[in-house]
Amino acid sequence: MKNLNWPIKVFFITFFLAAIFSGATSLVANLNVIALSIILIFVIFIGIIFDMVGVAALTSKKENFHAMASKKIKGSKEAINLLKNPNMVATVCNDVVGDICGIVSGGFGALLAIAIAEGIDISVVVSTIIVTAIISSLTVGGKAIGKTIAIKKADSIIYTAAKLKKMLSIK
Repeated sequence: MKNLNWPIKVFFITFFLAAIFSGATSLVANLNVIALSIILIFVIFIGIIFDMVGVAALTSKKENFHAMASKKIKGSKEAINLLKNPNMVATVCNDVVGDICGIVSGGFGALLAIAIAEGIDISVVVSTIIVTAIISSLTVGGKAIGKTIAIKKADSIIYTAAKLKKMLSIK
């Protein structure tokens, strides 16, 4: 039964985060095309960054941080704590945050497609196809680049994430 605790927690965390972020869609519904585009790019970027952290958690070497901790380097203990459960870090970063960003970017994309169609008097279908293609290519291309960087710079990414986590006092 203990094996079910983590998936149940992930379910509820995802549910509440998705509700909050989806509620944000109603807040941006009346923004102009430029403001909505900037917010959309920011959401895509957040998804890419969290994807990188998730991949880095799976590829980083805990031993490197043990060596840093023995030299009393600040942030190394936080990095070790992150790497104690790399699957959980990857699940939260890639699946929870990453997937929510993907869903929210789809909602924002729909709003953007409608705003573009109304603004330049083109078909909503054409606008939707273009916006969807751009969002998809930015997300998938960004994550592909991010994964390559995350594999090569895993320790640096985890170290930075650990320092940010400590600075923000996230448990």
